[in-house]
Amino acid sequence: MAYVPVPKDLNAVKTKVMFNLTKRQILCFGGGALIGVPLFFLLKGSIGSSAAALCMMLVMLPFFLLAMYEKNGQPPEKLIRNIVQVCFLRPKQRPYRTNNFYDLLNRQDILDKEVYAIVHKQNPRKKAHTSRAKADRRGDCKSQASG
Repeated sequence: MAYVPVPKDLNAVKTKVMFNLTKRQILCFGGGALIGVPLFFLLKGSIGSSAAALCMMLVMLPFFLLAMYEKNGQPPEKLIRNIVQVCFLRPKQRPYRTNNFYDLLNRQDILDKEVYAIVHKQNPRKKAHTSRAKADRRGDCKSQASG
């Protein structure tokens, strides 16, 4: 039985129109041929056929690049547009903001302590005094018991 692999992501599958080429590839190859072939015939008489063929290939090369090259599923003109936006159009420094869960917990703990202090009418400085008073009372009790 014949085995045909089917990709899981069907968005990556491109519809082929003619000669197993996509519409984009046909248009780019056609545009390259429309510019390159007449250029070859114009230059063949003056600079020779091998130099004219080389010039034709150099002129047609960008069209082939536009037809065939893709990086991360993006054609070259989208890549160039993204590079221009990053380098020239958008600001260089962008603020980095994050939702730090631990920072949120820390701020919530500080707010809880503030609320607790307000509810119980305590000042954070009074806590230190009350702990000293307790220590003094314990010390007084010990000195009275021993004396």
